[in-house]
Amino acid sequence: MGKEELLEWRKADVKGRAPVADRNLDMPFAYGWYPAMLSADLAVGEVKPLRYFSTDLVIWRGEDGEVRMLDAYCRHLGAHMGYGGRVEGNNLECPFHAWSYNGEGVVESIPYSKSIPPQVKRPCEIQWPTSEANRWIWFWYHPAGTPPEWEVEVVPETTDPEWTDFDIYEWNVFGSLQNMAENGVDAAHFKYIHGAATMPDYEFEWGDIWRSASLKMKMGTPRGEVDGGIAFKNIGPGQSWTRFTGISETLLIACITPIEKDHVHARFCFAQPKKQAEGPMAGISKAIIKDICKQFDQDKVVWDRQKYLPDALVCAGDGPIAKFRKHYAQFYVESDA
Repeated sequence: MGKEELLEWRKADVKGRAPVADRNLDMPFAYGWYPAMLSADLAVGEVKPLRYFSTDLVIWRGEDGEVRMLDAYCRHLGAHMGYGGRVEGNNLECPFHAWSYNGEGVVESIPYSKSIPPQVKRPCEIQWPTSEANRWIWFWYHPAGTPPEWEVEVVPETTDPEWTDFDIYEWNVFGSLQNMAENGVDAAHFKYIHGAATMPDYEFEWGDIWRSASLKMKMGTPRGEVDGGIAFKNIGPGQSWTRFTGISETLLIACITPIEKDHVHARFCFAQPKKQAEGPMAGISKAIIKDICKQFDQDKVVWDRQKYLPDALVCAGDGPIAKFRKHYAQFYVESDA
């Protein structure tokens, strides 16, 4: 398909896919830090609507430069504050009756009333803490509103002036985040989906809330084979990056956030050293990014229709799928996860 057709396909709905229950995707959402949007896309005094984790949300940047996020619906008469809401100081004003909310969801003023109902003088039960790192706004999701248990990890290349600005690609994936994450430990699929000549031999490390892997390989170029490598790290279920070395050094920040239980918003942010991306190696640098996106396209065809099998039949050569699932399960709160 052509370039424009491909871009449309990456974000278009998938017709005729099986319901959530039929695909065993009616699972809890995993808690952790998740990307909302680029920091540059939310100016001081700006308000925007979002929808993630089956929840309508509103996000704004106060006059102090800090980002705040709440459930979108005003506790008064249910107006969606992401549409027409206004920033006054550091608070958000509802567009309907100008109730003024702070970042915890406490109503601090009602301009036409001498009193504030006591129910809205208390913070909202579910909080959405935010953080800015790696040129992105991140938010903490926890179904019980529990405060963050760790911080977003900083990736230094994202703000290094010797590296390029992000080159961003976007998809809608109609599957679950866990199925997508499991792909990273599934060694066998690289040969049969992506056409790798051999099975990759990853070296995995498992931490308390993180997991990482590295792979060394021979990579073909017009000048012959060169030593190359791939290394990735995940912190919790929502923060992930990959470094590619060899032909052209490339950093991929994978910004992947659930919208619904069968719908994930995926954004790939690529950065490369300027001396490679803007020099004689520019063509190869672009080709690396194009190939990585092609592989994601190939995976998307499976993910859009994949069923989660809790008792999957795995065999030698599949990679540490059982270990991955045990590690990932710690980020579910519900006992039946």
